Amino acid sequence: MTAVPPNHETLRRSVRTRRKRKQRWEREGERSLAKNLGMIGSLGWLVVIPALVGILVGRWLDRLWETGIMWTAALLFVGLVAGCALAWRRIHES
Repeated sequence: MTAVPPNHETLRRSVRTRRKRKQRWEREGERSLAKNLGMIGSLGWLVVIPALVGILVGRWLDRLWETGIMWTAALLFVGLVAGCALAWRRIHES
């Protein structure tokens, strides 16, 4: 008996996901303009809030340890990466 190559399983999973999305679209229809605008707004906040938290914590650590902008820059980057990851997950959930 031969094993199914991994890329076949990936293809099956993609086909199942597409079928589910198509069935949901046929059942519910297209999202309204208000829902699309709401999603755009929430995606923006999902990226901005972690970045702002990174800046605030970084500024506090820089003042505490007198390190210039080292912590601010590092935590801003971490916040942006986290925000983009959250937005990516949110897009793929809907």
